[in-house]
Amino acid sequence: MRGMKEIIEAAECLPVEQRIMVIDSLLRTINPPLAEVEIEWMMVAERRLAELRSGQTKAVPGDEVFDRIRGRFGK
Repeated sequence: MRGMKEIIEAAECLPVEQRIMVIDSLLRTINPPLAEVEIEWMMVAERRLAELRSGQTKAVPGDEVFDRIRGRFGK
C-alpha cells in the first residue's frame, strides 16, 4: 500500500473536478450523509434546475456572485 504522502501527491495531480470527487468521497467516510437529507437536497436541485430551464429564475454569473460577497464582507 502506498503511503499517505504518495496518495496526497497523486491526488494533487488530478484535475480540480476529480480532486473534488476524492474529497467528497473521503468526507462521506467520516460523516455519511443521511438518506432523507440527500433526498431533500436532490428535490431542491431538481426544482431549481426546472426554474432555470423554464425562465422563472435567472442565473447569476459566478464572478458577479463573488463580487457581491466581497462587497458585502469587505474583502
